[in-house]
Amino acid sequence: MEARLRQLVEPLINHAGMELVHLEYTGSPSGMVLRLFIDKPGGVTIDDCAYVSRIISDLLDVKDPIPEHYNLEVSSPGINRPLVRLKDYTRFAGERVFIKTREPVQGRKRFKGVLKGIDQGIITIDLDDGEYGIPLDLVARARLDII
Repeated sequence: MEARLRQLVEPLINHAGMELVHLEYTGSPSGMVLRLFIDKPGGVTIDDCAYVSRIISDLLDVKDPIPEHYNLEVSSPGINRPLVRLKDYTRFAGERVFIKTREPVQGRKRFKGVLKGIDQGIITIDLDDGEYGIPLDLVARARLDII
C-alpha cells in the first residue's frame, strides 16, 4: 500500500517544489493514518504543509486508493530528518548521523558519528573509534543526529 501511495502522491509533491521524504500508512488508536513528511531547500513552513495537505487530499478523493477511513497528516521531517533514500547518504555526507542496524556490524548495532557517504551499497561512517562500513541492506533506521 505504501509503495502505491508513494507512486501516486510523489509527482504532485515534486511539482509543488517539494520532496517527499517519507510516507507512512499505519494504524493508530483513532484509526488509520497516512503521514507524509515533506521537505524543500531552506525547510518547509506550516503554509507548505497546509498546501500539500489540500492538494494531496483532493488527489486522494479523486483516485480513492484507500478503501477504509483514514486521517492525512503532512509535516516536516524535523531537525533529525530520517535518511530513507540512497541519495540521502550522499546529500548529507559530512553531517552527524545515527544509524541502527538489523544485525551487528563489526560487533555493534548502533552507530553515531559523521556520515562520509555511500559507495556500492556500503555506508561509511566515522566514529570516535574509527571508520565503519555498513551495508545499506542492514540498516533498520537512520537519521540525522543534529540534537
